[in-house]
Amino acid sequence: MGKKQRWLISPAELNGWLDSLADGRILIAPRRVGGVVLYRRTSGSDEIAHGARPVLPVKEFFFPPTECLFSIEKTGQEIHLNEALPEAPAVVFGVRPCEARGVRLLDALFLDRLPADPYYARRRENTVLIGLACRELGPTCFCTSVGGAPDAAGDMDVMLYQKDGGYLVEPVTEKGLFLVPAGEWQKSAAKPPAFIPDSQTLIPNPGSIPWAERFDDPYWQRISERCLSCRACAYVCPTCRCFAVRDERLGPGSYERIRCWDSCAGENYRRVAGGHRPRPEKGERLRNRFYCKFSYFPEQIGREGTSACTGCGRCIDVCPAGVDISEVLQDLGRPA
Repeated sequence: MGKKQRWLISPAELNGWLDSLADGRILIAPRRVGGVVLYRRTSGSDEIAHGARPVLPVKEFFFPPTECLFSIEKTGQEIHLNEALPEAPAVVFGVRPCEARGVRLLDALFLDRLPADPYYARRRENTVLIGLACRELGPTCFCTSVGGAPDAAGDMDVMLYQKDGGYLVEPVTEKGLFLVPAGEWQKSAAKPPAFIPDSQTLIPNPGSIPWAERFDDPYWQRISERCLSCRACAYVCPTCRCFAVRDERLGPGSYERIRCWDSCAGENYRRVAGGHRPRPEKGERLRNRFYCKFSYFPEQIGREGTSACTGCGRCIDVCPAGVDISEVLQDLGRPA
């Protein structure tokens, strides 16, 4: 896109826009479900939990916790295979910068490396991301330590900034500009408000840690004594992408192949025939989680200097045993 265009809109104008989007597309937004905020389909702006950050990241829309890849029907000697590729266009509203960056990192695996994943690719192609900038870092956030920022717009299609009792709307991509009803809004020359930095930016850059030298460090065994191998950290992470595939029998002659989230923290992760587990100890599994984020991803995916952590802090929030990723980074950043 060329020169940046911005519009200043009121909360009422924002709600009207979202209502119009819900009329022609699937509108996904933060919504309260049983007392928990999640990204869910909404029929209009009145169902949206404005300003709330969902417990699970937007990853679950593009890469669902459980999804049917295809179904198989057998009638006599005839076999019919029906692939479940998503088709409908969608808009996801309220996406935070750390989550959009997580989606971009998932692209590196599901799109950039051939063959591309058709299920993920179809959702990405058909979806527009409308982001909402954070005004400051949250209590467990550290996005600025891993190359992000609370107001980073680069991974969005449209970015919203709270300003002057309303919202400053800034299209980022052509796809986003197409979605903006520019003729109905007043253009603005205002600049997005700057976020407020705080002490969490003191967490060391993961790229400065000598990961190869710390592989056999006794630290991993010590920190893993807290870990319960519950896998909650992986399920709330915007970039954890491991999955398992299995076939389920639905009835006589009817089957489906499903894909569901998995995690290297699980005891049976990558268990092979005969029952062998490549990482039987908790310390080995916890170590693998950190190396996957900060060492293996930049080496194997070809994104040198970019970790597979967006600094959202969700794993800190949900860990029942107090395994804190920012604490681990600070510990590893000190001389051995």
